[in-house]
Amino acid sequence: MHDAKKEIAVIGHRNPDTDSICSSIAYAYLKNNISGGQQHIPKRIGEINSETRFVLDYFKVEEPVLIMDVKTQVKDINIRKVPAVHPEISLKKAWETMKNCGITTLPISKDGRTLDGLITVDDIAQSYMDIYDNGILSTARTPYRNLLEVLEGEILVGDIEDAVYNGQVLIGAMNPEVMESYLHPKDVVILGNRYESQLCAIEMGAQCLIVTGGLPVAASIKKLAESKNCAIVISPYDTYKVARMINQSIPIRHFMITNLTVFNADDYVEDIREVMVKKRYRNFPVVDNENNCIGMLSRASLINLQKKQVILVDHNERSQAVDGLEEAEILEIIDHHRIGDIETVGPVYFRNQPLGCTATIITNMYRENHVDIPRQIAGLLCGAILSDTLSFKSPTCTHYDRLTAEQLAQIAGLEMNEFAKAMFRAGSSLSGKPVEEIFYQDFKQFKMGDMELGVGQISSMDSAELEEIKNDILVYMKKVYKEKGLDMVLFMLTDIGNEQTELLFVGDKKDLISQAFEGKMRDHAILLPGVVSRKKQVIPPLLGCVNQ
Repeated sequence: MHDAKKEIAVIGHRNPDTDSICSSIAYAYLKNNISGGQQHIPKRIGEINSETRFVLDYFKVEEPVLIMDVKTQVKDINIRKVPAVHPEISLKKAWETMKNCGITTLPISKDGRTLDGLITVDDIAQSYMDIYDNGILSTARTPYRNLLEVLEGEILVGDIEDAVYNGQVLIGAMNPEVMESYLHPKDVVILGNRYESQLCAIEMGAQCLIVTGGLPVAASIKKLAESKNCAIVISPYDTYKVARMINQSIPIRHFMITNLTVFNADDYVEDIREVMVKKRYRNFPVVDNENNCIGMLSRASLINLQKKQVILVDHNERSQAVDGLEEAEILEIIDHHRIGDIETVGPVYFRNQPLGCTATIITNMYRENHVDIPRQIAGLLCGAILSDTLSFKSPTCTHYDRLTAEQLAQIAGLEMNEFAKAMFRAGSSLSGKPVEEIFYQDFKQFKMGDMELGVGQISSMDSAELEEIKNDILVYMKKVYKEKGLDMVLFMLTDIGNEQTELLFVGDKKDLISQAFEGKMRDHAILLPGVVSRKKQVIPPLLGCVNQ
C-alpha cells in the first residue's frame, strides 16, 4: 500500500505550545522544498492552546493533523493489490486470473469494491477432487454464459442469460432405448450428432443439450428444442474433454468462503500478529472503513514492513513524545532543550542548540539551505520565538533569538510589540476554560535519575487571574499525582508583567523544592521572583539537587 513517496511526520511534543506547533509546520515546509519529492506532513499529538490558535488564525494557516500514535499499522505494510472478481465468474476464469497474477487467493465482490468473500486455489482443487455429484451444476445454478466460456461454445437455442437450475449432467453415449431409463426431466445431456439420441433427450424433457465435436445440428432438432424450451449448446471439444471441463463452469460463489478473517487498513500490526499465527491462512484480506477491498496481506509481508518515519521537533525526551515511537523510524531531531532519553536504532540527524526557541534553529536552517521564507512561515516562526522567550524576557533568550525574531517580523510585516501583546493576551485569557485544559496546556514529564516529575506552566499578563485559578489547579495536581504515579507534580503560575512565578507543588519530595529554590515558601507553593523559564530556571536546579 505504501509507495516511494512515503509520508514523513514532523511532530512536536505532547500538550504542544506555540513553538512546537509552528516549528513543525515551518520545518515540514522546509523539508518539502529540499528533500527531492518526499512528503513531510506536520502533525500534533495534543490540542492547540489559545495562544497558538491566535498565531495560526492571524496568518491563516491550518493546524497540523492530530494523531494519537505512530505505531505500525496494516496500511504501512506492502499490501498486494489483487483484483476483486465477480461471484458469477467460472472456476476456470478464477484459476486463470490466479495463474496470470501469480496469486493463490482472490477477493470476491459483486460491486467491484465491497468484499463479499474469498476463493483460494485450494478451494478450486477441492472442487475437482472431492465433488462427484452430477447435479452440482444445477445446485450452483450455473449460468449458460459460463458454459459457453469454458467449453468455447455457442448457443444455438435458448437464452444466454439463463442458468442450469435443475437436473443432473448425463453423457448420452447409449442408444435411445437405454437412455430413456437414465434420463430425467431437466437434465443436461452431453452427446454427439446422433439424431435419435438428440430427439430422445428433447422428448424426455432435457433442459439443455451440449453437442460435442462442433458437429452441425439439424433444423428439425432446433425447432423441436425451441418448442420444448430445451437449450442447445455446441462445443468444438470432444465428449471426453467436455465432460472433464464442464464443472469448471460452476460460478465461484458456490465455493467462496464468507466466514472471513479480515483486517482493516488502520489495524495495528501488534494486534494482527497473533491472529495470523493462530489462523494458518496464506493470505488475509484488507479492507477500508467502508469494507471496500484494498488487497491481500500475506504472512511474509510482516517481515518487510515499513515503519512510520518521523522527525521530532522541540523535544527529545521519551515522556514528551508520541505514543508508539519505539515502533517508528526516527529520521531527525531538532531541539533546544537538554539532551533526553530517546534512543534510536541507527544514527540520525540531531541538531540541538542552546537557543531560546526551536524556531530560531529552523530559521537558520532556511538560510543554510538558501530557501526563501514565505510571509506566513516567517510570521509563525516569529510568533514561536516571542512565545518561547516571553517576548525576550526569559533567561533562555539569546541575542541571536532577538535578532532572528526582528528579521522574521520584517518579512511577515509585523509590529512585534503589538503582536506579542495580542498573542499573550489571547493565550493568557483563562476565562471559561476548564481546569484540565489549563493544566495540560503546557505540561511535560521529566525523568531525573530514579525520579519522574511532571511540570506544567501557564503564563498570563493578569496576576489576579492567576490567583483566581490557583486553588483549582492545586486540587487537580493532586489528582494527576495519584493517577500518573509521579514522584512530584509542579505547576508554574508565571506572571509575565511582573516577571515572577509562583511554583505550586504536590508530592512527597517537598525538601527537593526547598533545596532547589530560594523564595518565600508557603503550603504547596513558593514564590520565585525573576523566574519565568521552566527550561532554564526550574528544571536545572531540580536536576542538580536530584543528582546530589
